[in-house]
Amino acid sequence: MADSDSDNNRAKLRTRPIVRLGLFLISHSTFVSVVCFIAGIVALLLLPVLAKNIYISENALMPGSAKNMLSSHDVSDAIKFINDLTDFEFRSKGSSIESHELIAQYMSGLDAEVAYHKFYPQLDQFNPLHFFTSPDSGIISKNTSCSSLGINTVGIIRAPRGDGKEAIVLVTPYNPKKIDPGEALSLGIAYSVFSLLSRVTWLAKDIIWLVADSQYGEYSAVAAWLREYQAPVFYGVDIGNSETCNDNNTINEFGQNLYLDRKLYGGFRRAGTMAAALVIKVAEQANHLEDSLNIYAEASNGQMPNLDLINIVNYLAVHKQGLRIKVKKMWSLIGSRWLNTLGVVFESLGKIARSLNPQWKFGIPATEYVEGTATLASSLYYQGMGVPTGPHGAFRDYQVDAITLEISPKVSLTNKMIRRNEFILLGGRLIEGVILSINNLLEKFHQSFFLYLLTSPGKFVSVGVYMIPFALLVAPLPIVAASLHADANKSTLQATSAFEVDVSRESWEWLNSARKVLVFHLWGAVVSLLPYFLCRIPNTTPTINFIVWGLLSAFSLIVLYLILGSPVFEDAASQPEKSEWASLKSVTISTAFIGLSLMSVINFATAEIGALLIVPICLMARPLKLDTKARSLRTLLRATCNLALGFIGFPPVAYMLLKAAFEDFHGINVGDYWNWVESLWAWNSATYLYVGIVHLPCWALCIHILFHHC
Repeated sequence: MADSDSDNNRAKLRTRPIVRLGLFLISHSTFVSVVCFIAGIVALLLLPVLAKNIYISENALMPGSAKNMLSSHDVSDAIKFINDLTDFEFRSKGSSIESHELIAQYMSGLDAEVAYHKFYPQLDQFNPLHFFTSPDSGIISKNTSCSSLGINTVGIIRAPRGDGKEAIVLVTPYNPKKIDPGEALSLGIAYSVFSLLSRVTWLAKDIIWLVADSQYGEYSAVAAWLREYQAPVFYGVDIGNSETCNDNNTINEFGQNLYLDRKLYGGFRRAGTMAAALVIKVAEQANHLEDSLNIYAEASNGQMPNLDLINIVNYLAVHKQGLRIKVKKMWSLIGSRWLNTLGVVFESLGKIARSLNPQWKFGIPATEYVEGTATLASSLYYQGMGVPTGPHGAFRDYQVDAITLEISPKVSLTNKMIRRNEFILLGGRLIEGVILSINNLLEKFHQSFFLYLLTSPGKFVSVGVYMIPFALLVAPLPIVAASLHADANKSTLQATSAFEVDVSRESWEWLNSARKVLVFHLWGAVVSLLPYFLCRIPNTTPTINFIVWGLLSAFSLIVLYLILGSPVFEDAASQPEKSEWASLKSVTISTAFIGLSLMSVINFATAEIGALLIVPICLMARPLKLDTKARSLRTLLRATCNLALGFIGFPPVAYMLLKAAFEDFHGINVGDYWNWVESLWAWNSATYLYVGIVHLPCWALCIHILFHHC
């Protein structure tokens, strides 16, 4: 018996330091919150300094190990293809259908299997039940006709050394009704590579060239083909009269000259499992400085392709073709004085660290730090927006690594034949090298990172590093919630006679605050569902939809608040005022912590931006009535900060400020927020659920605390 008592005492002693640490953090929650939040901001600003140089993780890729085989003969064939496609007499005589036939003729001339994929324009209707799934494929307009049919042209080269189980996809979007010079050049680059690959003997993976009809949008055309490739959809004959289109008009008109001696197939053609996909585009505007390459990699929900795919493109473009790699930056930060000053500070600290120990590689040049921070902010922004930055995003919905490569010429290529030949040779050899590296893979990309942020084309921050700032930002939330809960119980005990204390009642008083928080989150769900009905109103503009949405949201909040404040449900009249708002703030902070933590698993960038917006007001929220009564400088400053944070944290305002900072200050209106929301539900982005069910209710609860009993 004595031995068991001693064992229990030892167990209590072992857990006592942890309990003491928890009590210390709770009792000093204000100090801990300030330290953690400042440390989170500092850690976020340190990310460009901690970024690593990119490297190839998969040895089998071997980029640049083989000599380029693309020759001037392939370029000449591509020039002839471009001239035929853009010839004025050809374009003026025929309709857009003839361009599909011409592309099919050139593809079949290379002994490729050619097929047409027909699709209908999709309606971006909101469906709340389709989140966390691939974009909806079944909604098309009932009034569609054969004239509104989109047609993708697909060519497939079977690998001589392959078994048909794997494939690499090349995508070139173009508008058949009006082919601009950039689209024609991208088609020429793809054709030169396709022509070369039809002759090589080392090819181990099938090559699919998808010429995507982008008259209804680049993403829609690629997504429609991918849906049919991965999961065939059979439409009924009453929708769009599809069978009539197929039999009487489309296939017969396209195939009348090709069925005789070419490989044109009437059905949908498939190759193997997609190993990777490259979307090829040529920028219309010249760069005027040097040939450059823009890489777009973000997909829905902040998904990114395997970093090795970007690495091999970066290596081949820089070291083999002499291209300058460009990624998006937040240009408003480039000229920022405070950021330049911070860069000088980090550079000086790095010099001091290296003087103490040459092996300490801390600190980077100030200019590099500024550009790295601007790139990092842009990477966070475009991942956090939750929508793809190009048609490559459609592939990530099926877990296929894909990027968009946009090549920008140094000078205009319209009337300079020699320069155009060089440009096609340069772009073609880049694509050839990337395909050769992917062809070497024996399995899918898996060794490098899928979770990362770019600070430059040649540097990245891995998940193990960029999670530190987020963890520091949200760490104060559970600590402050526990502290507020303890303070609320103390207030109740002090306001109640020791002989009248009902222990069971006190321990469950927080459920009243939990009920209020639940009602606000239900309101957030109602607000998130309202667009399902608003998008069915005909002939409305985004601005009108946004205004109606706002009015209905306010009305629903008033109705729920009346229910919330009804004497039938309110049972906290006897609860002290401090205990009431403190308990409500405690539960609000707890739900914000849970929501941010869950969102960080789905889309870290959204959670990081959300933490920067919602955590400060959650920590500082305090009734304005109490601060104004105190009339001290500290309380008045806190009240001012709370009002400013409340304004900035409102989702439409936060979106407008972010869009102005990252894109353009001019031409912003409230309808842009509705357009962004439409794009979120079109791609089933979890950012939409976060904004509606987590961020908005927590913001409303903080505003409710600010004006508590005012």
